[in-house]
Amino acid sequence: MPVVVSDAEVTLADVLSLRLAVDEPFADGTELVLRNRTTSVESRVPLGTPDVRTREAELAVSLAPLELGPGRWDTYLQQGTARTRLRSVDPGFSLDHLDAYALSRRTLAYRAYRTRNGFLALKVDDARPAAEVRSVWFREGRFEVTGLLAFTGLDDDEERHEARLALRRSRPDAELTSVATVQGVRFHAALSLCDVLAAAPDQTGTWEPSLEVRGVATPLRLGSRLDDVDGKRRRLHYPAAQIDGVPIRPCYTADDELRIEVGG
Repeated sequence: MPVVVSDAEVTLADVLSLRLAVDEPFADGTELVLRNRTTSVESRVPLGTPDVRTREAELAVSLAPLELGPGRWDTYLQQGTARTRLRSVDPGFSLDHLDAYALSRRTLAYRAYRTRNGFLALKVDDARPAAEVRSVWFREGRFEVTGLLAFTGLDDDEERHEARLALRRSRPDAELTSVATVQGVRFHAALSLCDVLAAAPDQTGTWEPSLEVRGVATPLRLGSRLDDVDGKRRRLHYPAAQIDGVPIRPCYTADDELRIEVGG
């Protein structure tokens, strides 16, 4: 039976909501199967009798009870011995929705998306509190960054929170800090690039930025994950600033955390 997902979303309550185009109602015993792409572990959800309209079916599946681990999960319909991978025409991406989703304190974050070859999949990540980067640039001799506090449980309001930006590196050990602005869950921070060079003169290396916010238990790593661009180290290339002839540039790690590279 041909089935195509026309709309897919994980709600704020961690419910996978699907609208599907179908030719006929599902047979008794039909299951939604979620299969981990790496481990091949499967989770099966009996569908019962979905809400079926003319050529359309709607499903709502609560994800938390399924105990899905971090990773990518492909979706299938199982009808008897026949298994069909779910095709999707919905890209499953809304930046506004991802911002709203990240305001709650969570242990796991779920996202529905369309794969490159047009199938529905689910991405599950650990939801540690983090500073989600939206803009980063070098100007007037400074490193500046803005973004959103994710999964901290703080309210998106006008309240200001005491905060500071910290830049750390090892071999040799060095640390720089500066006052940061945090209003609600939005942040802005800046730090002098001349101070970065002065902290470890004649030393090339990589600095790791973090944001320390009063009321949040641990320092927040700066990264960029609440979008549809995976692998930013390969895809995003910033121009280097030259400070006293030394190149300095922002970059991302393999897991999309922000770093500052000096020299090289």
